[in-house]
Amino acid sequence: MIEIPSLRPETRYGMPTADRILFNRQYVVGYSYLFRQPRFALELIDDQTMQMEDEDLKRLNNFREDLRIDDMFRATLDDYAGAGYDRGHLVSSADRLGRTVVNSETFLMTNMSPQKPGFNRGIWKNLESAVRNLAAQEKYIEVYAICGPLFKIGDPIDVIGDNHVVVPDGYFKSVLAEEKKSGKLRMWTFEFLNKKTDQPLSSFLVPTEDVERKAGLMLWDRLRGSKSDSLRKTKGRMWALT
Repeated sequence: MIEIPSLRPETRYGMPTADRILFNRQYVVGYSYLFRQPRFALELIDDQTMQMEDEDLKRLNNFREDLRIDDMFRATLDDYAGAGYDRGHLVSSADRLGRTVVNSETFLMTNMSPQKPGFNRGIWKNLESAVRNLAAQEKYIEVYAICGPLFKIGDPIDVIGDNHVVVPDGYFKSVLAEEKKSGKLRMWTFEFLNKKTDQPLSSFLVPTEDVERKAGLMLWDRLRGSKSDSLRKTKGRMWALT
């Protein structure tokens, strides 16, 4: 296996492969030409990334195409128009409110995936908030998060728009946190169907290796040894949300 150089702090514990890797100012996307959306989005949340440098900054909502992707593989605003799906952020706009340019980058279409409105505005939003809550806890020095769509291979697929953006069956999010005093790593991985749910976040915890098989991605692949294997095989317990 060829190691990917740690060019960015987000990639310290690994970065999956994809058709195209896009480096933004505070997050990394692995883009899929076939699915017309990310295979994964990877971010680091710590004291610096959560600092509010611009107190007047509001959510920009400047959704737009990403010109780094060739026309034939690009998702557009028109693809989502009237389709009944939200342009669902993989890296949340609310994670990146420190600078205008950083918030703006979260509205690139290469950070979007077709999400059912009840899912995007419900359990997915709740998880984004919970991860920010985790990162704000004094116990942890850094929190990493990687998320992406899940597709059931062999099942009929739905697509939207002229560019045939594939609608995912579900989503995953894996969270890795480093304890400040001990340096110990904690790992939590969630798996959801792309639909509204009233179940608590804790009911969606799964072993990381289960998601790796379904997504076809190696998560946190720079972690080695028996302790890493144990983290992947267990689903962990939900952290306190308050």
